Amino acid sequence: MTFRTRTFLSALISTALALGLSMLLVERAVPQFMKEDVDRGLLNQAQLAASLLGRAALDDPDREADAIGALLGERVTFIAADGAVVGDSEVARDALATLENHASREEIVAAGRAGEGLASRTSHTTGVETRYAAVAVHGGPVAFVRIALPLTAIDARVAAVRRLGVLGFGAGLAAAVVLTGLASVLLHRRLRAVAEAAARYKAGDFSRPARDHARDEIGIVANALDTTARELGARLTEIERERAHMAALLAGMVEGVILFNGAGRLVLTNPAVRSMLRLPDAAEGRPYLEVVRQPEIARAVAAVLDGGDAAPVEVQLDGVDARRVFVAHVVPVARERGGGAVLVLHDITRLRQADQVRRDFVANVSHELRTPLTAIRGAAEALIDDGRIAPESQAFVEMITRQTQRMERLVRDLLRLARLDAGQETITREACRLDGLIAGVARDLHASVSSREQQVRIDVAADATVVTADAAKLGDVLRNLIENASNYGPPGSVIDVRATRDAGATVISVADRGPGIPEADLSRVFERFYRVDRSRTRDPGGTGLGLSIVRHLVGLHGGTVTAANRDGGGAVFTVTLESTGTTGTTGPR
Repeated sequence: MTFRTRTFLSALISTALALGLSMLLVERAVPQFMKEDVDRGLLNQAQLAASLLGRAALDDPDREADAIGALLGERVTFIAADGAVVGDSEVARDALATLENHASREEIVAAGRAGEGLASRTSHTTGVETRYAAVAVHGGPVAFVRIALPLTAIDARVAAVRRLGVLGFGAGLAAAVVLTGLASVLLHRRLRAVAEAAARYKAGDFSRPARDHARDEIGIVANALDTTARELGARLTEIERERAHMAALLAGMVEGVILFNGAGRLVLTNPAVRSMLRLPDAAEGRPYLEVVRQPEIARAVAAVLDGGDAAPVEVQLDGVDARRVFVAHVVPVARERGGGAVLVLHDITRLRQADQVRRDFVANVSHELRTPLTAIRGAAEALIDDGRIAPESQAFVEMITRQTQRMERLVRDLLRLARLDAGQETITREACRLDGLIAGVARDLHASVSSREQQVRIDVAADATVVTADAAKLGDVLRNLIENASNYGPPGSVIDVRATRDAGATVISVADRGPGIPEADLSRVFERFYRVDRSRTRDPGGTGLGLSIVRHLVGLHGGTVTAANRDGGGAVFTVTLESTGTTGTTGPR
C-alpha cells in the first residue's frame, strides 16, 4: 500500500468515523429534544386555551372545543371538575356521555395537583399512541383543558430529521472523499518531488534541487534536504579531489604503503608495495597474514593492531634481480578514524650497499695503513735512539713520531669501529668490581691527566660496586669518556666519575668542567668524526672516534649512553647498564 493510499484511507476513515459519531449523537438527541419541544408546545397551547376559557363566558363547551381544536390543529378536550368530558374536538356532542370519566387520568391528576400535567398512552377513543398535556382552569364549568397529539406525528418528524441526517452524512462523506482525494494527490505530488530529488542525490546528481517553498513540515524537510544535499555534494567533490591526490601520491611513491583496518584486513595498497611483496592487484579485503609472509613484519602489524607500539624492522625480500633490504615502519591509525595500522616499507638496499662499501673501504685502508705507519714510527724512533741526528732535526723527528702515533690511534679506532659495525666483537659478561675498574683506568691515564694538572675524583655507591659486564670493554668505555673529559676540561680542573644504582640499573656518569656542549650538538656528539664548534673549544688532538666507540660498546651491553650539560658548566656523559642477572658470552645486539 502506497503512502498516498494510506493517507487517503486514513483521512477518509477518520472523516467517516466523525460523521458517523455525529449521526449517532443526533439520532440519540433529536427524539429527546423533539419530545421536550412537543411537550412544551402542548402545554403552551393548553395554557392559552385555559386562559381564553377563564376570560369569556362559556355557553357551549363542546362547540368551543371544536373551535379551538380547529385553530390549533390538535385534539382539544374540556373536562369538568368531576372528570366528565364536557367538550371534545374529535367526539360528537351526542357521544360525549359515552366517554369514560377522566378524573383518574394521569395528566388530569397531575394538573389538579400542580396546575399542569403530561402523560403518554394509547387513547381509548382513537386507539392511537398519544401524548397528552393538561392544564387546570380556574372558574367556569370547565376545570381542565387537555391537548392531545398522536405520537405518530412525532415519529414522522423524527424520521424526517433522520432522513436529513442520513442525507447530510452521505453528502459529507462524498465531500470528504473528494477533498481527501484532492489533498492526497497534492501531498503525493510534493512527496514524489522530494523522493525523486533524493533518488537523484543518491545517484550523485546534485544539479536540480528539491526546493519546496511552503512553510509546512514537508517544505521544511525539502529545504533541509536541499541544503544537506548541496553541502554533501560539495564535500563529495572535495573528497574525490583529495582521493585523486592521494592516489597520485601513492602511485608516485617509491616507498611501499599498506593500510589495514581494525580487523587486520587490507584496505589500500600502492603499486610499490605490490611489487615489493608480490601482491595481486585484488589484495584488498584479505587478512594481513595472507599477504604479509615475513614474520617480523607480521609481528609488528599484530602488535600495533593490539594497541601497542612496534619498532622499525629491517627485512630482506626477494627482488626481481637480487635480494633487497627494507625497513618496515608500522604506525597505528587513530581509533576515532576507525582504527587499524599503516605499514610503510623503505628500500634501503643502496644505502646498505654504500654503507658496506664504506665499511670495507675504511677497514681495508686502515689495515693497509698499519704497516707503513709502523715502519715510519720505527724509523723515527731509531733516529731518535741513534743520537747522531743534528739538534735542529731532533724536533722534526719527534713531531714525526707524535703524528705517527696519532695516525696509529686513528687507524686502530677505525679498525675497531669496522669490527663493531660488522658485529665481529662479542662480550663476556661476568661480575666485576666497578670501583677497582674505574681506579685502574684512572691509573692508566694518570700521566696524561697529570700533565694538565687535572684530577680524577671517583665516587662509587655501596650498592653499585659490583656490575655484570665485560670488564675489558667497559674499561674501554670509561677510558674514552675520561680522556674526552680531560681533553675538553680546563687545566687544574676536576673530573668527576660517579656510579649509582637506580631502579635495578647501574648508572655511571663522567662530568668535566669544560665549556659544555651546544644544545644543537648534543644529539650528534656520538657520530664518528663529529666535533663541536671549534671556536668554543681548543683542539683536543683526539681521533674524533672515541664517543662513537663508546656508543657501540655500551650498545653491546644492552645499555644506553647520553650527553648533557651540567649545572655550573661542563658536560656530563651518563652510561646506564641494565642488570641482566646472567653471565656468559653474548653476541652483538
